[in-house]
Amino acid sequence: MSESTIPQIDATQLAHLQTWQGRSETTPDTITAAPLRALSATLDRDDAPVAVGSTVPPLWHWLYFLPHARQSELGPDGHPQRGGFLPPVPLPRRMWAGGRLRWELNNPLQVGQDVERVSTIQSVTHKVGRTGELLFVQVEHRFGNANGLCLTEEHDIVYRAAAQPGEAAPAPQTPPLAGQQQWSRVITPDDVLLFRYSALTFNGHRIHYDRKYVTEVEGYPGLIVHGPLIATLLVDLVRRNLPHAQLHSFAFKAVRPTFDLHSFSVHGKPSVDGKTIELWAQDHEGWLTMQATATLA
Repeated sequence: MSESTIPQIDATQLAHLQTWQGRSETTPDTITAAPLRALSATLDRDDAPVAVGSTVPPLWHWLYFLPHARQSELGPDGHPQRGGFLPPVPLPRRMWAGGRLRWELNNPLQVGQDVERVSTIQSVTHKVGRTGELLFVQVEHRFGNANGLCLTEEHDIVYRAAAQPGEAAPAPQTPPLAGQQQWSRVITPDDVLLFRYSALTFNGHRIHYDRKYVTEVEGYPGLIVHGPLIATLLVDLVRRNLPHAQLHSFAFKAVRPTFDLHSFSVHGKPSVDGKTIELWAQDHEGWLTMQATATLA
């Protein structure tokens, strides 16, 4: 085993990190109109649901319950320093790997509501694979208003070791439904789009806006497009083609980083009965970058 593949997390360290399993925190917030208006503009829409009682579009709840670490509490990557609610993982690179969401259709999140998010760390797991050392943290979020539960979300976070000289990129995959899409849209991930989404989600992670940092420290070729932004664009594709549809569930997995160096595209293929929609994003070379499934009510 080469020095670069020797695990940084041994059994004792992993056991310590796993003591975070079961930890919970509760975060309150109020669903206000201004962030919805701003995201609508960022997605190039003109139908922001800003009236009191309007339903929050799926995935737009990511505009709320944001961490507000003081400037002195940020780590070198722009994220809050390790520890606290999330375990102090020593691996430096952190990304949103995917998630699964289920909406309570009879009790939606709406503008004007006071809402609580209860977050619980479900699992902390470790593995060493072909692309190096990985640690996964799964967090469950339960969102509730005065009427009860509105939304359940499982959020997958992945931590990776520092970039090594000559490190291989993840093996590219062709989208399983390539060429079968019924809907498509091309996205240009310029600096302004990435800045606006970072600002809306109060995301200080430097991989999305600091080109010197992301290329020289984390070893990527360009700015990284936010995983949640790509997921939001996939759901937005559904909304553009089925404007009156209600999502019951949505699951997505980030497969390969998307960089700002080229345009990328989002695609959708509904099932014959129209109840399930297979969604995916692919880069300018046609490689799969995110895969998702939406189910409709």
